[in-house]
Amino acid sequence: MNLEIESRNIAMTPRWKTEIEARMADLQHGHEDIIHGRVTLTKNRHHKKLAKVAEALVLVTIPKRRTVTAHKVDKTFEEAIRAAFEAVAIELRKFREKRATKVVRREPLPDLRGVVSKLFPRKGYGFILQDGGGEVYFHKNAVKGIAFTELEDGLEVLFSAEPGDKGLHATVVQPPPVRAGA
Repeated sequence: MNLEIESRNIAMTPRWKTEIEARMADLQHGHEDIIHGRVTLTKNRHHKKLAKVAEALVLVTIPKRRTVTAHKVDKTFEEAIRAAFEAVAIELRKFREKRATKVVRREPLPDLRGVVSKLFPRKGYGFILQDGGGEVYFHKNAVKGIAFTELEDGLEVLFSAEPGDKGLHATVVQPPPVRAGA
């Protein structure tokens, strides 16, 4: 990992540099994929009368160009460094938890089976012969997982149907899933 440490408006002390390196090493133990780290310490010269003039900025880069930053202001640089690293650790943990709980949701498969019986490609619709008998109308916009132009008479399909003005019409038409090893 590449680590940059810099200071502005104040000279960097060996103690601060050692603390920063140790805290970055601790942070890396739980997050081995950290690519880059940058820590900037700044003494705010514009607010001399304020009690909090020590600023610490910690920036960490992880894969896919994601960055996590924390900017803390405190009375001393030691306190600002500690607070900034704690904030970065919390943000990295939240990011990991969010990624770990990502669930890929798939749309449920339609519950009816049938065979394409008639196609009217120029008009953009067709009919499906249900397994139990009877025809079901479908429009080209209801076709999923295959292009309407690729449909052929006799193609087996799965579909969902609803009652319409002139009988059942398919709301979703798609080819059955391909089985592994088939």
